[in-house]
Amino acid sequence: MTLKQLEYFSAIAMYRSFTKASEACFVTQPTITMQIQKLEDEIGVKLFDRNSKPLSITPAGEQILMRAREILRDVDQLKAFVSEEKESLKGSFSLGVIPTIAPYLLPILLPRFVKKFPDTHLVVEELQTHQIIRRLKEGSLDIGLLSTPLEERQIREVALYNEPFLLYRNPLTHPEWQNEVLTGDLDYSHLLLLHEGHCFRDQTLNICRQAEDSSSLGFEYASGSIEGLKSLVRQGVGLTLVPEMAVNPAMDKEFTVPFAQPLPVREVGLAVHNSFTKEALIEALRDEIQEAIPKAFTRFSHFTRIKWR
Repeated sequence: MTLKQLEYFSAIAMYRSFTKASEACFVTQPTITMQIQKLEDEIGVKLFDRNSKPLSITPAGEQILMRAREILRDVDQLKAFVSEEKESLKGSFSLGVIPTIAPYLLPILLPRFVKKFPDTHLVVEELQTHQIIRRLKEGSLDIGLLSTPLEERQIREVALYNEPFLLYRNPLTHPEWQNEVLTGDLDYSHLLLLHEGHCFRDQTLNICRQAEDSSSLGFEYASGSIEGLKSLVRQGVGLTLVPEMAVNPAMDKEFTVPFAQPLPVREVGLAVHNSFTKEALIEALRDEIQEAIPKAFTRFSHFTRIKWR
């Protein structure tokens, strides 16, 4: 028994005609006749007296018709509920953001979002990529904002923008790079890196040459923040890579150098579990994020997407 068969049954009962019912349901008469025959065979009851003129419903068919129409009304109400749920932005939702995005994008995004969607309450946490993936899978996080692709079977991704990597160096200690830098020019032994577990660390290492020896700086230091790395570089210690949104024009302009094309970029996107149904919320976040970022991030044509795993 299928919902379609019940719909055909209800339509025939209304029009008292297989022909008119098939026209109303936009199917051929043989199709609707065959489906009603299958329904009758399955339940073991004749629904119509086909010899009467006009077509009449059997007593058993009348009883079944009442229940069939109740089921169809319930299904319509459920469809309406699901549709409303998908479109609704009302409620509280958890958002996990990786630390190399959160301090640069959220101060722009959140005031705009709160003003535009006052019925939506976002509970935002800074989480590393592996934490976001785990919590999306276990259902304790609604949405992740992070570097994609994740390539996880249970997770759906919505790509947002491509953010360039920039070289961050002190021009007094590294005067060799002025206008642009080639990815092959960089050496791991000169780099300051984030802690293990940060996807940005892995992307940085994928851009730079891996030296046989470890750091040539005289020490090893792994920071939990890009700002910590930038502070050391400004004092003439080492060099690092930063995402473009981490650049403060007032403080960082003289310390940053762009890469030659094709630009190395990281793809940033939203991630949700496959079962997440709040499409309106995903669309709202996507639109507001794309309004908050530099327009060029969505328009690059010559770039190399750097994976984090």
